[in-house]
Amino acid sequence: MATLFDPVRVGEIDLANRVVMAPLTRNRAAAGQVPSELAVEYYRQRAGAGLIISEATQVCPEGQGYLDTPGIHSAEQVAGWRRVTDAVHAVGGRIVAQLWHVGRISHVSLQPGGKAPVSSTARRAETKTLTAEGWEPVSAPRALRTEEIAAVVASYRHAARCAIHAGFDGVEVHGANGYLIEQFLRDSINDRTDAYGGSIENRVRLLVEVMRAIVEQIGGGRTGLRLSPVTPANDAGQDSDPQALYEHAVAQLAPLKLAFLEVVEGATGGARDFAPFDYAALRRRFDGAWMVNNGYQRNTAIEAVASGAADLVSFGRPFIGNPDLVRRLREDAPVAAFDKKALYGGGAKGYTDYPTLDECAA
Repeated sequence: MATLFDPVRVGEIDLANRVVMAPLTRNRAAAGQVPSELAVEYYRQRAGAGLIISEATQVCPEGQGYLDTPGIHSAEQVAGWRRVTDAVHAVGGRIVAQLWHVGRISHVSLQPGGKAPVSSTARRAETKTLTAEGWEPVSAPRALRTEEIAAVVASYRHAARCAIHAGFDGVEVHGANGYLIEQFLRDSINDRTDAYGGSIENRVRLLVEVMRAIVEQIGGGRTGLRLSPVTPANDAGQDSDPQALYEHAVAQLAPLKLAFLEVVEGATGGARDFAPFDYAALRRRFDGAWMVNNGYQRNTAIEAVASGAADLVSFGRPFIGNPDLVRRLREDAPVAAFDKKALYGGGAKGYTDYPTLDECAA
């Protein structure tokens, strides 16, 4: 019987344990959307996780939706991430890059040339984003033309290649939380009439094309995907048939032999029973490692792995205030709170200054 703290091989990546650090946007990138020196220390501190999934990292300039988030498409960004991955590997950790395109969850001030963000639709989302002026309503998008979609797919391929050059052990595609890929998946957002809209098969097309392009570039054994079948994040209304949609999507991806699938259960950061969904049925269609996320505590994570309900459990916010979270979970030690005011932007405070158990004892 596997335990949360046992090693496991995920695709082509060997992990020391099954505790995963979930992607966490912290808005601390330097000029040019390059990871800062603080990010090097931040990730190094948390390398006790079996796997770190990096903060969401835009695949192209148009993919940015929040102030000071890092990219993975320029030479300078690759060099910045190489410092991070080297630091993580030096202490025995493993790290993959989360590849991100926000779609309509952006603001003109963050877009090249001040242009409108792009999406599956021209309808604006009822949500806000962080700009140089603070939290502002997102801008109205324009719908991508059919002939433009190939370039979007190519940007994911390029970003995956950049991630490997930057020393990452693999990538995770962000297909969740109301961002571009989910804007194509859900019929509550996607109002297209071309080959990327209408039927489930059409709405899944962009996801499948992106995943195929990445697998062709770096291999399925180093590629993962994050999905959130029912979350309402970023004004993502419920699909008319989420069970059929996501089961079809996962079935279409089966031939790619992906390393892992991370599934956000329920509402991201909220109720796990937000809307009905049969996650077990989804898992039966996937042969890789099954990673669960959203509100897991020590006891529920241990039970999920021991029962076989999950191969891996990803923890998000507990990793913010607990750089040694794996040790705390193993020893059933207290899990410290984090400074909510320091979540987005700033410097070392609330980022790299949280003490370990040993530092607390000293």
